[in-house]
Amino acid sequence: MMESMKIMIVEDNASMRMGLVESLRREGFEVHAFSDGESALKFFKQKPLPLVITDLKMDGMSGMDVLEQVKTIQPQTAVMVVSAFGTVDTAVHAMRKGAADFLTKPFSPEELRFRVGRLVEKIRQEIILTRLKEENELLQGELLRSYGAMIGTSQGIKKIFNLIDRVALEDSTILIEGESGTGKELVARAIHQKSNRHDKPFVKVNCGALSENLLESELFGHEKGAFTGAIKRKKGRFELADGGTLFLDEIGDISQAMQVRLLRVMQEREFERVGGEDTIAVNVRIIAATHRSLSKMVQEEKFREDLFYRLRVIPISLPPLRERQEDIPLLVHHFLNQYAGTRGQSSKQISDEAMETLKKHTWPGNIRELQNLIERLCVISENEIIDDAMINQHITGPSKSLMSGFENLPLEQALEAFEKGIIMAALKKSNNIKNQAAKLLGIPTSSLYYKMEKFQLL
Repeated sequence: MMESMKIMIVEDNASMRMGLVESLRREGFEVHAFSDGESALKFFKQKPLPLVITDLKMDGMSGMDVLEQVKTIQPQTAVMVVSAFGTVDTAVHAMRKGAADFLTKPFSPEELRFRVGRLVEKIRQEIILTRLKEENELLQGELLRSYGAMIGTSQGIKKIFNLIDRVALEDSTILIEGESGTGKELVARAIHQKSNRHDKPFVKVNCGALSENLLESELFGHEKGAFTGAIKRKKGRFELADGGTLFLDEIGDISQAMQVRLLRVMQEREFERVGGEDTIAVNVRIIAATHRSLSKMVQEEKFREDLFYRLRVIPISLPPLRERQEDIPLLVHHFLNQYAGTRGQSSKQISDEAMETLKKHTWPGNIRELQNLIERLCVISENEIIDDAMINQHITGPSKSLMSGFENLPLEQALEAFEKGIIMAALKKSNNIKNQAAKLLGIPTSSLYYKMEKFQLL
């Protein structure tokens, strides 16, 4: 027996109406029958139903009028138009008006049950999909609040949200500390968006991706002729961020010489371009981030103590994902929806057993590792539901999962997925220390940063 669903029938022929009612009630449907469009619509306005079956030609309001009115009142309602005068043109016209099906009289009870069953199944799937979307949107709406793409309800992330609220409106320098992949840039952007500088630039510099000379030019700009290749004057990131926020990512990777120059700019709020003589004053808020222990680097005399305290006016320490297990389902659904949205596809689902496996994983690469895993599973999985077996296949370690599933991908996509996996494995083995990972891979550090940016691993 088909799943019970409420159906409205609009048919002016009494015997036909009775036949439709009896046939559908035998299948377990709750049927509301009317002899004219006016009384049917009066009922429908009070109690919209998911499926309407209407005759085309009736005294008074026609079936086409009923169709238009129903779709106006409740666009999600499926409407089947029935007619003894069916032509191709009439059916096409009804479909363009929003009809879900067009059934020509006479028809057998079996044909009616088949057509209605097909519509009911489609309606049922749409109801489930709509409910899931609404639930996800509600969750996302509650979680995203005004913290950008940061998601979570754990105590650890709630403390971060509260800290963002408290420090956003101040101009104090902030140092964000946390393992790679914990969302340090998201925190910096959230602070900027909630600050009085939100309508001014947010400028990011990845200090670890550039050599000392390139970083100096990138931060402070240069004059024409300052060095080979300097064919024109270039503004640095400090100038570009004037009035706004400058985000110095991987601050622990800068050289001792650069530390001295950065300290002077932070103290005096002015600098000169490379090769220039004019002093330029700027008004920027500095937010720095690192996955390293700067306090340990200070003890080892690898990082200046005075710069450390200048940066660490307000410290924010981000918890790793392994300490936020209750946030993993929210993050998983967010990434599933995000991937589906970018591809214009329906979102895949995760089985309960698979979700438990994800929650138990230690996540050395944190949120970025989870995001990359979900993307890989969405690409590789041929099913709508990602099960525990597939999760285990791709989460037990790079040696087992690196090539798994790529054999069904186009060559170019498979090569990119394999290269990305190799890089992630090297980063994991080197504890996310970029120069060590580059040595493991046998490539220059600059090439590693290029590939990390290409694969969105930064």
